Order: sequence, then C-alpha cells, then structure tokens
Amino acid sequence: MDTMGMDPTDLAHGLFRILETGDPALAADMVGEDFHNREAAVAPPACATAGPAGVLASGAWMRSAFSDLRFPVLGIAQNDDQVWVRLRMQGRHTGPFVRFRDGALDQAIPPTRREIDFEQIHALTLRDGKVVAHEAVRDDITMLGQLGVFPPSPAIALRMLAWRVTARAARAADHVTAQAAEAATLLQNKMEESH
Repeated sequence: MDTMGMDPTDLAHGLFRILETGDPALAADMVGEDFHNREAAVAPPACATAGPAGVLASGAWMRSAFSDLRFPVLGIAQNDDQVWVRLRMQGRHTGPFVRFRDGALDQAIPPTRREIDFEQIHALTLRDGKVVAHEAVRDDITMLGQLGVFPPSPAIALRMLAWRVTARAARAADHVTAQAAEAATLLQNKMEESH
C-alpha cells in the first residue's frame, strides 16, 4: 500500500484498525519507524517501543482485556501534519485489564464481562505519509464506572483485592506483558520471513 498519497483521514482510520486487528502489514504501511505513543505510560513496556511494533503491542494489550474491540469514529479534523479523531472505544471486558505505572503492575481488573463504550479524542502527527506520534484524551472515569471500578462496587473491589493477594494480578501482568512483547516482535518476524 502506498501511503505517500494516502489521505490523512485514511491514516487515522488505519491506525485504529491496527489496534482492532493486530495486522502487522497494515502497521508497517501506516506507522512511521520513529512513531512515539505518549500514552504508553500505563501500558506494558513493549507498548513504548518506537515504530509499528509499539502500535502492535498496544493493540495486543487492549485486545487481551476487551473482546470485540472497536473504535467507531465520530469525527475527524485535520491540518497539514496533524489529525484529531473523536471516537468511541467499545468492547466486552473478557480478560484482565492490567494497567501499569513506570513499567510495573499498577492495577489489574479481573474480567467483568461488562460492555464498555466511551469517548476518546486522539491527536496524531503525520510525516511522509505515515503516523509518527499519538496523544489521547480519554474518558477513563466513564470506562472504570462501566466496569464497576469507580466508584468501586463491593464485589469488584473484593475481586481486585483477592487477585492482588493471591498474585493473580501479578500473573495477569506478566501474561499481558508477554503478549504485548510477542506482538511487538510479530512485525520483525514477518519481515525476516519475507527476505
């Protein structure tokens, strides 16, 4: 796919399609090698990897927690080198949602089977026909409310505490960290296979 002539709107849609699907070829086509995700601070360490690998890791992290993950776009605005996307993040919480701080486990929310559907605004920087930077403003409070975490329902609070005490939270963090790292290497493996 030739992204040099690709419309910025197509690049924005493509980035969220990568998060939904984990498509390494799409990531290679649409994401610059120097891509930086400012939001990776709450994600597994592999999500902070530069380039398409970091996007693939971020998608694996989100899909490990939310099945049927989708990002329907509500609106797009753009100038020469930036695109702002207003969208909804939707899915079902079927796996542990693990959040990190400085690369270490911060919080693990056991699967609730609840649906999430909340708004986000993303700012993407474009250069040479690819996405090279990402920032977001997310309504995480609404998402945590939909999961029963904020304010905490007694049942969810007890499950989260039990997960921490029994080390299930740590095991979930290790598992999602490994999944994200594996996704980050997927692109490299594909490129080696093609040579």
